[in-house]
This record gives sequence, C-alpha cells and structure tokens, in this order.
Amino acid sequence: MQERAVHTRELLLRAAAEEFDAAGYASTGLSKIAKRAGLTVGALYFHFESKEGLAKAVMRAQPQSIEPHLDSEGLQRLVDITRVWAQQLLRDPLLRAGVRLSVEQGGFGVQDITSFLQWRDTMEECLRDARESGELLPRTDPARVAEFIVSACTGVQLYAQLVNGRRDLPERTVEMWRLLLPGIATPGTLPRIDLAPWPGES
Repeated sequence: MQERAVHTRELLLRAAAEEFDAAGYASTGLSKIAKRAGLTVGALYFHFESKEGLAKAVMRAQPQSIEPHLDSEGLQRLVDITRVWAQQLLRDPLLRAGVRLSVEQGGFGVQDITSFLQWRDTMEECLRDARESGELLPRTDPARVAEFIVSACTGVQLYAQLVNGRRDLPERTVEMWRLLLPGIATPGTLPRIDLAPWPGES
C-alpha cells in the first residue's frame, strides 16, 4: 500500500507539473490535473490538501530532476548542478513548472522560499566540501557565494526565457561560471573544472 501511495503521489506531482508548466497556476484546475494523472479529484485531495499545497510540492520537487544525474564532488558538483539544471529546464516539465511557480508565486498569493533555500543549502555544502579539498581561495565564504549563485541562476534563466525561450540557457550558464570561478577557485583548480554544457543522457 505504501509503495502504491508513493506511486500515486508521483503521478499527481508529474501531472500537476505538466499542467502548471503549460498554463500557469491560475489557469490550472484540480480536475485537469486529476484527469491527466488518470485519477479522481478525491484521490488528489487524499495526497494534497489544496492546489496551493500541490504547487508548493512541485516547487520543492526540483532536485528530483537534477540530483540523480550528479556523480561529482566539491566545486565540480556545484558547477554540475547548474549544468544539469540548464539542460533539464529545456526538457523536464517537473523542473520547469517548479521554477515557473517559484518565480510567479507572488501572483497567486504564496510566499514560499523553501525551494530557493534548498538550493542555497545544497550549494553551500558543495562549497564547504570544496574548501576542505583546497579548491577555494581563502577569502571565499561558502554561505555568501551559495546565496549569490542561487540569485545569479534565477536571473540568468529569467533573462534567457525572455530573450529566446531559454534555448541558450546552457551556454549562458557556462559563461556565468567563466566569469565567477576566477573569483572563488584556486588557480590550480580552475583547469580541472569541466565547463562544457551537460550533454544529457545518452
């Protein structure tokens, strides 16, 4: 039963993401989400207390689209989070909807920064590992840098969305790192960091 419940919740989360991605929060009804999932509205309410609760769950599910693709550590892992993120935004409705809802949430009366804090904490952990490995310049503050990178990525994707529907987001993300890395990484670390756009799954 527990496995079935987890599967049902995932179906609803994916269906909600596809609807939110396509139409936004205001134009998405719970009946549309339930229909897309092949379930009843009652089943939806069993797992999520409201449309707002479902939207928050989609926002907080963003790491599901990225973390399974990571196998690096330290500063490379931090860069890889953003490399995968930039490509997955082009192909994964769950991530795309999570980002859209996180940015637009003020328009539907929500103020939930959990998803931003999730990324900040994950990135700070990568930076602390990088510092322990001697990859960072002595003056680098992991907490401040992590918060800045979350802000920078948010701005980069918003700009890319307006300019060309995010088509060049992977390249813009790489360029962001080319500008940032010399200010935080030791000279010996810089040549080892892979900055090519993430190729995706073969």
